Amino acid sequence: MSDRYFLDTNIFVYSLDPVEPRKAQVAESLVTRGVTSGLGIISYQVVQEFMNVSLRQFRATMTVTELELYFFKILLPMMRIPSSTGLFLEALRLQSANRLSWYDSLIVAAAIQGRCEILYSEDLQHGRRFGDLAVENPFL
Repeated sequence: MSDRYFLDTNIFVYSLDPVEPRKAQVAESLVTRGVTSGLGIISYQVVQEFMNVSLRQFRATMTVTELELYFFKILLPMMRIPSSTGLFLEALRLQSANRLSWYDSLIVAAAIQGRCEILYSEDLQHGRRFGDLAVENPFL
């Protein structure tokens, strides 16, 4: 394995959420380290979900210009896992074998495809393993 880690969408959402300052600080640190070290990995799914949330659900939604800047500065450098036939087939296998939701299985499949050691997510069970991949909730 490597020192690479995968960031689920909720990490990006919390990094910009002033409502929970402790979570924001932890999430911002993970995002910043992911970009600067080159070890952070995300998939197209994370980008799509984050853009949807940032344009619709933030208390102060991002403007298109702000989101475009965030995309080029933060998301694009980490976006290494595209949608693919292999990703979808692996997600189907993981969903069936592990009783995951479809979207969670896509996240896990992308983290595995990215050869990540850790999947940072609040949505999956802390400590759960998928082969060499470990799920960590950074907010515990």
